[in-house]
Amino acid sequence: LVVAADDGVMPQTIEAINHAKAAKVPIIVAINKCDKENSDPNRVRTELLKYEVVVESMSGEVLDVEVSASTGKGIDNLIENIVLQSEILELKSNPMRLAEGTVIEAKLEVGRGPVATVLVQKGTLNKGDIIVVGDQWGKVRALIDSNNLKVEFAGPSVPVEVLGLNGTPEAGDLLNVVSSETKAREIASYRKQVVKDKKDALGKGKTLDQMIAKAKADKDISELPLVVKADVQGSLEAIVSSLEKVGNEEVKINVVHNAIGAINESDVSLANSAQGLVIGFNIRAIPQARTIAKRDKVDIRYYSIIYELIDDMKKMLSGLLTPDTKEEIIGHAEVRDTFKSSKFGTIAGCFVTDGIVQNLSLIHISEPTRPRLISYAVFCLK
Repeated sequence: LVVAADDGVMPQTIEAINHAKAAKVPIIVAINKCDKENSDPNRVRTELLKYEVVVESMSGEVLDVEVSASTGKGIDNLIENIVLQSEILELKSNPMRLAEGTVIEAKLEVGRGPVATVLVQKGTLNKGDIIVVGDQWGKVRALIDSNNLKVEFAGPSVPVEVLGLNGTPEAGDLLNVVSSETKAREIASYRKQVVKDKKDALGKGKTLDQMIAKAKADKDISELPLVVKADVQGSLEAIVSSLEKVGNEEVKINVVHNAIGAINESDVSLANSAQGLVIGFNIRAIPQARTIAKRDKVDIRYYSIIYELIDDMKKMLSGLLTPDTKEEIIGHAEVRDTFKSSKFGTIAGCFVTDGIVQNLSLIHISEPTRPRLISYAVFCLK
């Protein structure tokens, strides 16, 4: 769990703690940026107490290390703690079998094509292996380790970049080595069909009443259509997931399309058709897309921090909300007596107790809590 010593516990930190607890895995806290002048590691340790993460220095069982990613301070100590924790947990794997792993990140790079960062968990992944990753497949063309060096194989617990896939997988997809390209194609094709069937099923099986109710609900809800593009799959998933949580019963965000890679002409055209805007995270639009966006007046916004993106979208949604009608109490008066009039109906003789009474003001008459001969009139304006 990496926490910045100058920022302390952030929403992202809390989310990571909850994930670790849900998975029932131990936590090692790396307090980063300890080289900065305004860093305060003890503040981090104290804030973590709120979330039941008690480090060793505070009589807990959670290991914590002060580190600096820029200077390298404490990194060796962090590695020692990780190795110690793995020995205590007796984490073992068989390297003499076909490889299995999990995609940590995926991206599309110019000149290299789809690139998946994979953590090998079982067996040994070799250059030339036929692999299936989610609904994508390919032959391992190259393996690149954490030092950006080409390697011939990667064993258990080793992270490597895998080149050679026919498409970009999603973060969290499982990697499996298979015996032949034919089998790999069959598995990938089957998985793609399953995904397609699930998407098609979402729009089927609804009764007429359900469809009418949905149409009415959609009519009452204001939407902000977005086309979201990002540099890597992990960031894209985090952004889309966060955007789906923004909104309420009156306004919401509709992500009409999301993908990794640069913003292209089709992205701008889609945003124009949906009357929305394009979001780019750590990527830019190609020249042709910028030209079309300028011509069609499609707004393209660039971000490099997720929380700034979410905050901006919340501000945009607030502009879609219908105006709230608020009552402003401008005065109180007591009703002293009432008179009947054929022209005006009932006339109340009032004594102003505070504030003012204005012509054409709206009034609300409320009974007092105790039985009295008089009642109160509240004057308010919309």
